[in-house]
Amino acid sequence: MDQPAQRIAVIAFEGMTPFHLSVPCLVFGTSVDDGPPPFEVVVCAAEGKPLRTSAGFAIAVERDLSAIDEADIVLMPAWHEDCRRAPPELIAHLQRAHARGARMVGLCLGAFPVAQAGLLDGKRATTHWELAHVLARFYPKVKVDREVLYVDEGKVLTSGGMAAGLDCCLHLLRELRGAELANRVARRLLIAPHRQGGQAQFIEQPLPSTPSEGRFAEVLNWVLHHLAQPHSIDALAERAAMSRRNFTRHFRQATGTSFKQWLLSQRLAQAQRMLECTNAAIEVVAGEAGFGTALSLRQHFRANLHTSPSDYRKQFRAGQGNARV
Repeated sequence: MDQPAQRIAVIAFEGMTPFHLSVPCLVFGTSVDDGPPPFEVVVCAAEGKPLRTSAGFAIAVERDLSAIDEADIVLMPAWHEDCRRAPPELIAHLQRAHARGARMVGLCLGAFPVAQAGLLDGKRATTHWELAHVLARFYPKVKVDREVLYVDEGKVLTSGGMAAGLDCCLHLLRELRGAELANRVARRLLIAPHRQGGQAQFIEQPLPSTPSEGRFAEVLNWVLHHLAQPHSIDALAERAAMSRRNFTRHFRQATGTSFKQWLLSQRLAQAQRMLECTNAAIEVVAGEAGFGTALSLRQHFRANLHTSPSDYRKQFRAGQGNARV
């Protein structure tokens, strides 16, 4: 049974960068099959005139901020680089939307109006790494993490700068409509459906291209194709012809995370794909994804995805039947 189209209100403003506005429109507005579009994307703005952009052309926006009151998802794709306070009208709309249960998303500097509305108080959030310290100073109740690509706090999501907005939107698309659709949209846009690591890999100086780096990449690719096997840093360092210390340092610099966390993320992603796209029993999913037992898989799903494998499968495979859970 087809799910009803969800309404997404994307908020535009005077002087914005067109790329920021295009990110959610591309991800949620891209058609990949002949079925009904899963989302109704509406661009809205407070100004009742064409909006000038940083690229030198104007954008005609047909809807005012009342579109926020009708949306299931409210998306602030960016904000002014001087981090100025948002007008009271916009803040009031954001607060009302959140109060009635709409999903709120702040991409890049779009986290600033979301934080100003009080929707990030006591929550983890991120924004572009260059201005993360400003977000933390302006809104001390927000737990700012400058290194991650995006943060999903359930009803509120935030992302790092520029391309991290694509990562966040694809993550949300996957959560709402499943991995198959998110992967098809990513392929249509010629981008990775899921990037590991965080902004840390872009804050640091890029690593030089060396033969050892090529071996390192080959090792990670090998791990992805052998997730069911146990993996130790010592064994992988040997396979990459590196010392344990050098492998660990190289891994952190290249991915922005630890090997343990990266491996867990890959195994969870594999389990999600199998639950969404196959009828394999939970025990089989657990084994092939590298969790060993169904109990271990359930524990990791609960801790990281706040659901169970069975409920996750039901969410994305409702109506398909025959799934052994």
